[in-house]
Amino acid sequence: MEARISLITLGVQDLDTSITFYRDGLGLPLREGTDGIAFFELKGTWLALFPLQALAADAGVSSQRGAFAGFTLAHNVRSKQGVDQVLQQAQDAGAVLIKPAASTDWGGYSGYFQDPDGYLWEVAWNPHFWIE
Repeated sequence: MEARISLITLGVQDLDTSITFYRDGLGLPLREGTDGIAFFELKGTWLALFPLQALAADAGVSSQRGAFAGFTLAHNVRSKQGVDQVLQQAQDAGAVLIKPAASTDWGGYSGYFQDPDGYLWEVAWNPHFWIE
Protein backbone atom coordinates (compact mmCIF):
# COMPACT_ATOMS: atom_id res chain seq x y z
CA MET A 1 0.00 0.00 0.00
CA GLU A 2 1.29 3.46 -0.86
CA ALA A 3 1.44 6.01 1.96
CA ARG A 4 -1.50 8.26 1.13
CA ILE A 5 -5.21 8.77 1.67
CA SER A 6 -6.93 9.46 -1.64
CA LEU A 7 -10.48 10.13 -0.51
CA ILE A 8 -12.30 10.76 2.77
CA THR A 9 -16.03 10.03 2.52
CA LEU A 10 -18.44 11.36 5.13
CA GLY A 11 -21.87 9.79 5.50
CA VAL A 12 -24.35 12.67 5.72
CA GLN A 13 -28.03 12.94 6.68
CA ASP A 14 -28.93 15.61 4.11
CA LEU A 15 -26.69 15.83 1.06
CA ASP A 16 -27.92 19.26 -0.06
CA THR A 17 -27.39 20.79 3.40
CA SER A 18 -23.89 19.37 3.61
CA ILE A 19 -22.99 20.52 0.09
CA THR A 20 -24.14 24.03 0.99
CA PHE A 21 -22.07 23.98 4.19
CA TYR A 22 -18.84 22.81 2.55
CA ARG A 23 -19.19 24.61 -0.81
CA ASP A 24 -20.82 27.90 0.16
CA GLY A 25 -19.89 28.14 3.83
CA LEU A 26 -16.30 26.88 3.84
CA GLY A 27 -15.54 27.62 0.19
CA LEU A 28 -14.37 24.14 -0.81
CA PRO A 29 -14.26 23.52 -4.58
CA LEU A 30 -17.12 21.21 -5.59
CA ARG A 31 -16.54 18.97 -8.59
CA GLU A 32 -19.62 19.36 -10.78
CA GLY A 33 -21.41 16.63 -12.68
CA THR A 34 -22.02 14.03 -10.00
CA ASP A 35 -25.43 12.89 -8.81
CA GLY A 36 -26.16 11.48 -5.37
CA ILE A 37 -22.63 12.14 -4.10
CA ALA A 38 -20.49 15.26 -3.82
CA PHE A 39 -16.75 15.46 -4.42
CA PHE A 40 -14.54 18.32 -3.28
CA GLU A 41 -11.08 18.42 -4.84
CA LEU A 42 -8.59 19.34 -2.12
CA LYS A 43 -4.81 19.50 -2.15
CA GLY A 44 -3.51 15.94 -1.95
CA THR A 45 -6.84 14.28 -1.19
CA TRP A 46 -10.55 14.62 -1.95
CA LEU A 47 -13.50 14.94 0.39
CA ALA A 48 -16.69 13.13 -0.57
CA LEU A 49 -20.19 13.46 0.89
CA PHE A 50 -22.53 10.49 0.48
CA PRO A 51 -25.92 9.77 2.08
CA LEU A 52 -25.28 8.01 5.40
CA GLN A 53 -27.67 5.10 4.83
CA ALA A 54 -26.24 4.39 1.38
CA LEU A 55 -22.64 4.60 2.64
CA ALA A 56 -23.38 2.18 5.49
CA ALA A 57 -25.11 -0.20 3.08
CA ASP A 58 -22.15 -0.02 0.70
CA ALA A 59 -19.80 -1.00 3.56
CA GLY A 60 -22.21 -3.62 4.88
CA VAL A 61 -22.52 -2.07 8.35
CA SER A 62 -25.17 -0.43 10.52
CA SER A 63 -25.71 3.31 10.03
CA GLN A 64 -26.13 3.94 13.79
CA ARG A 65 -23.60 6.39 15.17
CA GLY A 66 -22.48 7.07 18.72
CA ALA A 67 -21.73 10.41 20.35
CA PHE A 68 -18.13 10.32 19.09
CA ALA A 69 -17.16 8.66 15.83
CA GLY A 70 -13.62 7.97 17.09
CA PHE A 71 -11.81 10.28 14.69
CA THR A 72 -11.50 13.94 13.76
CA LEU A 73 -10.64 15.75 10.57
CA ALA A 74 -8.00 18.47 10.70
CA HIS A 75 -7.27 21.62 8.76
CA ASN A 76 -3.89 23.19 9.45
CA VAL A 77 -3.37 26.88 8.79
CA ARG A 78 -0.30 29.12 8.62
CA SER A 79 -0.96 31.31 11.69
CA LYS A 80 -2.85 31.64 14.95
CA GLN A 81 -5.03 34.26 13.29
CA GLY A 82 -5.85 31.74 10.57
CA VAL A 83 -7.27 29.39 13.20
CA ASP A 84 -9.59 32.10 14.49
CA GLN A 85 -10.62 33.08 10.95
CA VAL A 86 -11.49 29.53 9.87
CA LEU A 87 -13.39 28.81 13.09
CA GLN A 88 -15.42 31.98 12.55
CA GLN A 89 -16.04 31.10 8.89
CA ALA A 90 -17.30 27.67 9.93
CA GLN A 91 -19.62 29.18 12.54
CA ASP A 92 -20.94 31.69 10.01
CA ALA A 93 -21.70 28.73 7.73
CA GLY A 94 -23.69 26.98 10.47
CA ALA A 95 -21.06 24.93 12.30
CA VAL A 96 -21.18 24.54 16.06
CA LEU A 97 -18.09 25.71 17.92
CA ILE A 98 -17.11 22.78 20.14
CA LYS A 99 -13.83 24.03 21.57
CA PRO A 100 -12.73 27.66 21.17
CA ALA A 101 -9.20 28.19 19.87
CA ALA A 102 -6.52 28.13 22.56
CA SER A 103 -2.84 27.46 23.00
CA THR A 104 -2.08 23.74 23.16
CA ASP A 105 0.24 21.68 25.34
CA TRP A 106 2.27 20.81 22.23
CA GLY A 107 3.05 24.45 21.50
CA GLY A 108 0.46 25.18 18.85
CA TYR A 109 -2.96 26.80 18.74
CA SER A 110 -6.19 25.01 17.84
CA GLY A 111 -9.95 24.72 18.25
CA TYR A 112 -12.75 22.45 17.08
CA PHE A 113 -16.03 22.85 15.23
CA GLN A 114 -18.77 20.37 14.36
CA ASP A 115 -20.28 20.22 10.87
CA PRO A 116 -24.04 19.73 10.22
CA ASP A 117 -23.67 15.94 10.59
CA GLY A 118 -21.66 16.07 13.80
CA TYR A 119 -18.21 15.45 12.31
CA LEU A 120 -15.49 17.15 14.31
CA TRP A 121 -12.95 19.35 12.58
CA GLU A 122 -9.85 20.60 14.33
CA VAL A 123 -8.42 23.86 12.99
CA ALA A 124 -4.78 24.13 14.04
CA TRP A 125 -1.61 26.14 13.72
CA ASN A 126 1.51 24.06 14.33
CA PRO A 127 4.72 26.08 14.69
CA HIS A 128 6.86 22.94 14.53
CA PHE A 129 6.07 21.78 10.99
CA TRP A 130 3.80 22.46 8.00
CA ILE A 131 1.53 19.71 6.69
CA GLU A 132 0.83 19.89 2.98
